[in-house]
Amino acid sequence: MLRYRALIEPSASDLQKLREKDDRRPFVLVQLLRFVEGGRDAYVRYSAAALPLLRPLGAQLLYAGQCIEPLGEASQAWDAIVVVRYPNRSAYLQMLDDPAYTAIAPQRRAALREAAYMIMDDWPGR
Repeated sequence: MLRYRALIEPSASDLQKLREKDDRRPFVLVQLLRFVEGGRDAYVRYSAAALPLLRPLGAQLLYAGQCIEPLGEASQAWDAIVVVRYPNRSAYLQMLDDPAYTAIAPQRRAALREAAYMIMDDWPGR
């Protein structure tokens, strides 16, 4: 599992761990996002450009949305969440290497102040 830390994208060592642990099974990538001032609209534009890149890989956007009313400590609130199901870890890594993705990735980086990534596997029996 990628551990939380203030970052915008996974590090090279995080990506290497994904490569090494690819069991060729589907997984869900949960991304918690904090935007820079005005970053929400820029991120939505990035998302619209990224969405067509998912389909050929067999990936599916399950949910994307913004927080409108955090409960509990405001300091723990995130601006948005994106949840994508990938057919395997290799598909995610393939997307990151796609020239079409690398062309739009700067839009994503510019929109974000911070992101957290969580690799989720289905519970047994699902």
